[in-house]
Parts: sequence; C-alpha cells; structure tokens
Amino acid sequence: MVVRGLLAAAALAAAGAACAQAQPSVERGKYLVNTIMTCQNCHTPKGERGAPIFERDLSSGLSWDEPPFKVTASNVTQDKETGIGSWTDAEIKTALRKGDRPNGVHMAAVMPSEFYEIITENDLNSIVAYLRTVRPVKQTIPDPIYRIALPRNIPPGAEKPFTEADMSDQVKKGFYLATIGHCFECHTPMTPKGRDFTNGYGKGGFEMPGPWGVSVSRNITSSKTAGLGDWTDDEIKRAIRGSAGTERRSSRRWVSRSTPI
Repeated sequence: MVVRGLLAAAALAAAGAACAQAQPSVERGKYLVNTIMTCQNCHTPKGERGAPIFERDLSSGLSWDEPPFKVTASNVTQDKETGIGSWTDAEIKTALRKGDRPNGVHMAAVMPSEFYEIITENDLNSIVAYLRTVRPVKQTIPDPIYRIALPRNIPPGAEKPFTEADMSDQVKKGFYLATIGHCFECHTPMTPKGRDFTNGYGKGGFEMPGPWGVSVSRNITSSKTAGLGDWTDDEIKRAIRGSAGTERRSSRRWVSRSTPI
C-alpha cells in the first residue's frame, strides 16, 4: 500500500509539473518572438550596417515590392492607432495563424502565417501575452497593395496546432521548431504557384538577392549526395549555430534528416 501510495503521489507530481510547464508565459512568448520565429528580422527597423534599432522594436522595418504585392512589415507594438494595441487577443491569434487582419485583408506571404498554423495553444497564448508588453511606438505603415490573389500553402504535417503530447516526441518537436522558425520558407524551391512542398521540401535552390549578390539556399534534406545525409550530428549543430571549425555549413537553419530527396 505504501508503494502504491508513493507511485500515485509521484504520478500526480509529474502531472502537475507537466501542467505547470505547459502554462503560457510572457517569457516563453518573448523567447519565441525574438529567437526562433525571428519576428525582429522584418518588424524591427534597421540602422547602420543593418543593426536593429531596438528603441523602436517591432514598429515596422522591411518593405517588399514584388510582382504579387507591395507591402511593408506591420507595426506590431501596442500603439493603439498605428500598431496592434486595439486588436483583441483573438484578432492577434487570427493574424498569426491565418494571416488575416481584423478588417479581413489577408497578409502577404512574407508574413509566414502558413508556418504558424502548427503553433500550440500555450505557445500562441504566450506570444500574445508577450506582445501585450511591447512598448507602443507610433509608426504609420503604407497600405498594402496586392496585385494577385494570395493563396495559402501550408507545409505538410503543419495543417493544425500541435498538442503538448506532440511536443514530448523529439522528432515532432524538431519539426515544430523548424516549422515555426519557417526554415523551409527559404530552403524549399519556389514555383509560379508558390513553394513546392510536395516535391521539393528542403531541397534548396531558392534565390535571395541582396547587396552581397545572390545567395542560393542549399539542400538540407537527408540526401547523402545532395543534402546533409552524410553529415554527423555535430557538423549539423555547428552549421546551425554558425560556429567556426567546420567546412560543412548551412545557413544556420534546422536540418531535416527524415526523407531523402
């Protein structure tokens, strides 16, 4: 009876710890927004040599003038007039997961909402909780111009929110992090109909022009001839972290070692 009681107590303690770990928190939201989801890359203005201007953090930054659209990254601070301070929590969540503004206008594909359908409820609540703490900055953004209809193209396996049970599986958690980090936004080839997730997921070949010239994303599938299939785990980790000491380097993205292409 004593053993049974101890086992029951241990089970309850473990369950309580799991629930506590899964609770939404501002710190968790801050971690997701400022690291894995790389929101500051687009939504924070840049100064000299591209350094982020954190005094105006998340008040808008990059602009795109492409054949499908002409848009500027939104102000996602708590300013009520030019940011998202007047949006409800539900409206923020819809913008993240569905890419739809409160006025019904769909966001351009540079907002990677297609990669955010998978976000767990706890993480989504944490993100909203953190965004509510962001200092309001008044910054008016030009209205978006859309030249074509903007379809949604969700990566296979990321069509619905993950559960906390999914997050306990190491491979699923890796897929989750790679997805919300939208790694395959760059590492999947683009076609006239959008990214070819069906035939080219992780295959690379996406061209990214810049002041440095044109960079082409590499193949990060588990192909031993074209991808990373013959890399060691340590080599992959060093490539992701951007550490020196290896000739094998990716573009600091998570690596899939599942299906070769």
